[in-house]
Amino acid sequence: MESYNESVDEHLHERKGTIMTWAELVESEIGYKPFTTFWQDFTIADAFGETAVQDTYNRAFKEWRTDYRYLTEFVMVLNHKASFHYRNRDELSRLYSKLYDEADAWACDHLKGEELSFYLHTLD
Repeated sequence: MESYNESVDEHLHERKGTIMTWAELVESEIGYKPFTTFWQDFTIADAFGETAVQDTYNRAFKEWRTDYRYLTEFVMVLNHKASFHYRNRDELSRLYSKLYDEADAWACDHLKGEELSFYLHTLD
């Protein structure tokens, strides 16, 4: 199992010679400013494997699924985590993809009006 520090270090991104966090990367790439700790929460879970990731998902989804802004960022993080782990941690990538599909389907089925518009526009 990798240590927490190794896990955090692997979640720094390099863009044009500058090291940045996931939040900085997202803001620079798509103009969205993350406001939750979902990325950090899942980064900690990553170090402990699939069971920890699933547990983090279950707790966060139960708590935040009815708040469209939190749900939007939650789904964004799941999507980015699936992509992030694609090349070197295939089991986590597949799990994150499955969790993304579940959360996205729930959001599309339950959000309406302005909330659904915010969700779709932000994740587009």
